[in-house]
Amino acid sequence: MSTESNASHLSARRATAASGLDQAVLGHVLGYQLARASIHTRAAFQRAIGEPLRLRPVEFTILQLLRHNRRATQKQLARALAITAPGMTVLLDRLESRGLIRRERNEHDKRSVFVTLDETGEDLAEASLRASRDMETEVLHGLSAGERLMLFELLDRVARGPR
Repeated sequence: MSTESNASHLSARRATAASGLDQAVLGHVLGYQLARASIHTRAAFQRAIGEPLRLRPVEFTILQLLRHNRRATQKQLARALAITAPGMTVLLDRLESRGLIRRERNEHDKRSVFVTLDETGEDLAEASLRASRDMETEVLHGLSAGERLMLFELLDRVARGPR
């Protein structure tokens, strides 16, 4: 049995022990493994960031992108997050109503809108990033530093898709 197969069976056995269901048939299904990991990760996010800072994961992501891309456009944000233009407008309206962002027309291209963090948004982006680091330490506590790096590298490669 290959190492990959052993890991898949071990994961399935742990899931079986927790639920009482034989989940071995799904042990090698990427979507299933991602969904299982997401349950724990989303709960940790909700405890660390969602409830105390009143941020949804997509809002957290937008704040972080704006913090590190000072004059991103609404279109760039929508493309980066694979969100429709109307969907992005709704998200930005929510953040703007909380006093976290500003939108400004691009003087050189009137069709384009720049999105920037205001001071409150900057503070919340910083606080939420600190909280996310603590949360990830909790979620990934069973992995070595090398395994964490490998996990992020592999997930990035999957996210980028086939070349």
